[in-house]
Amino acid sequence: MLVLADLSNYSALDPLSQLTSGWLNEINIWTILIRIIAVLIIGGVFGIERSRKRHTAGLRTFMLVSLFAGIAGLLDVFITTNFGEVFPAISVAMVLGVAIISSNTLLYSSKSQIKGLTTAVALWLTSILGISFGFGFYTVGIIAFICVYVLLNVLTKLERYLKDHSNHFDIQLELKNRNNLANFTGVIRKLGLKIDDIEANPAYANTGLGVFTISLTVTSDQLKKYKSHREIIETLSTLEYINCIEEID
Repeated sequence: MLVLADLSNYSALDPLSQLTSGWLNEINIWTILIRIIAVLIIGGVFGIERSRKRHTAGLRTFMLVSLFAGIAGLLDVFITTNFGEVFPAISVAMVLGVAIISSNTLLYSSKSQIKGLTTAVALWLTSILGISFGFGFYTVGIIAFICVYVLLNVLTKLERYLKDHSNHFDIQLELKNRNNLANFTGVIRKLGLKIDDIEANPAYANTGLGVFTISLTVTSDQLKKYKSHREIIETLSTLEYINCIEEID
């Protein structure tokens, strides 16, 4: 049985480790299994949440990242304990590597909007939590896991409500004939909306259809108080010259 030194001087202060009289702070087959299972659960929970929303990084990616992070933490503990190293090089390399991977999950729309930012941050944070368990900081890992879970799930409805009632939103508009754009802009102004920007999709230039990305601002006080983006779009979709209209997230 190998008892942690160096890094354990800090991880031994972990409340859960103290409750077990330091047993969780030891390195043996059982504590290794506990740490590995814990990081797999964390990666699995976050991965399922992201997969349900069809994000670029899903279940396997999150579980692999959390597993490798936990192993990196364990290896650094072993090296600092037995070889006198004071710098957790493997964990640092792991965090930097995941940061690079996370940046590659970001997508940019035609209007230079960043998509996938929450997934990128969640993936990077998963590696931090994995390293925390690998080092033996169970309490920090559990509390942080609960906080992230709440942020990703419970606050999603609040965020969706705030976005659906914000004063600014973008729509994707498909007109049966591009010449109907003038009629559409007239209706928009009558409803109490201001057009901030219109961008035509060049792929439909020779088809007769008019496909546009439009940025709108709600200027009417009545719309701000009582109407959501969804309700505004449902109203606009009843116009006979519109093939399709939807909000861009």
